[in-house]
Amino acid sequence: MPLRPLLLLRVFIPFALGFFLSYLFRTVNAVIAPDLVRDIGVDPASLGLLTSAYFLAFAAFQLPLGVLLDRFGARRVEAILLLFAAAGAFVFSQSETLTGLMLGRALIGLGVSACLMAAFKAFTLWFPAERLPLANGIQMISGGVGALAATTPVELSLRFTDWRGVFLILAGLTVATAVCVFLVVPEKEGTYSGETLREQMAGVGRVFTSKTFWGIAPWAVTAQAAYLSIAGLWSGPWLRDIASYDRMSVANTLMGVSLAMIVGYFMFGAVAERLARRNVKPMSVAATGMLIFIVVQCLLVLQCTPLTLPLWLLFGFFGTAGILPYAVLSQSFPRHLAGRVNTGLNLLVFLAAFAAQWVIGLIINLWPQTGTGGYDAAGYSSGFGLIVVLQLATAAWYYLANRSGRSTLQAAE
Repeated sequence: MPLRPLLLLRVFIPFALGFFLSYLFRTVNAVIAPDLVRDIGVDPASLGLLTSAYFLAFAAFQLPLGVLLDRFGARRVEAILLLFAAAGAFVFSQSETLTGLMLGRALIGLGVSACLMAAFKAFTLWFPAERLPLANGIQMISGGVGALAATTPVELSLRFTDWRGVFLILAGLTVATAVCVFLVVPEKEGTYSGETLREQMAGVGRVFTSKTFWGIAPWAVTAQAAYLSIAGLWSGPWLRDIASYDRMSVANTLMGVSLAMIVGYFMFGAVAERLARRNVKPMSVAATGMLIFIVVQCLLVLQCTPLTLPLWLLFGFFGTAGILPYAVLSQSFPRHLAGRVNTGLNLLVFLAAFAAQWVIGLIINLWPQTGTGGYDAAGYSSGFGLIVVLQLATAAWYYLANRSGRSTLQAAE
């Protein structure tokens, strides 16, 4: 029986608002990085560590989050956690030291850790399995809009306030979103699993000992880590130092990347659903997109500056292919494990994103700054190149696991 339009909006809109803010918080440092360097005095390694504190806190809470989502439901868990994100935005806005900024950034990461997983959990309750790739893709569009808001709009807002004022505004918006999620999202029978804590932890073990999970997860993890770490921070400095863009040109290009991201999330979800009717597996669509994503990154490593704009637009579009494995894995386990499956994958994704964002900064820091105060081109090529190598290795693992026939990967596809 189809959902009534009003009920559909009550399921989608509050979670979309939360994920909008999550992605805005995630990517805003790509635009305000020069201001943080100027006001706090951080080097590339510290900038990478500061920005990636979001990913570390986000990742650290994923396993307990999966248990909480399956035990208490998406609405309550996300509403409460968003209040932590609001507190983190306030702390960030008031901090004068790297330590204070990292604390605020970590609280933000903790607070928005449920914004996507809560939506995915709710969708498994409200929508049939064959609709999940499209439903998840539509949800991801709101994240793309958040990334879009973190580009030119943020740059323009800095003409009227500073980065501290931006984060104060975000703190207020986050509180309002928490209230919206709690009051608007409907409850549904089956929201609470009724399992004991011991049974829930056994479910976590079931996910992490699954051949299906480990056949798919490694490539999805490295692809998403590359996407999140580069788009969330190092894209902006790359455009400044390699393409010689000014601040507004950087912001405008990143806005284009975000628009490409929005289109990509929708297109990959829609194409996967349509092709599934013709017996083309969603994981096959994801693998094709992630392979093209690797090619695009190789061209960025080679610093093909005449192709700067199209390359970054392609980066934004094909990087979204890595979201499809979430839907694939959700369909490969019983529905009551959906929260733990998605958060298990998310744990690995965000740990990898934390490491990638920090390690790229460490590698860039191995070269001295240029005369204009930027970073050396060789540092970007080396840092981005390492991430490409990891994706190639996990892509090979995926194809070997698929060909071996010893796992249940083919059934999951």
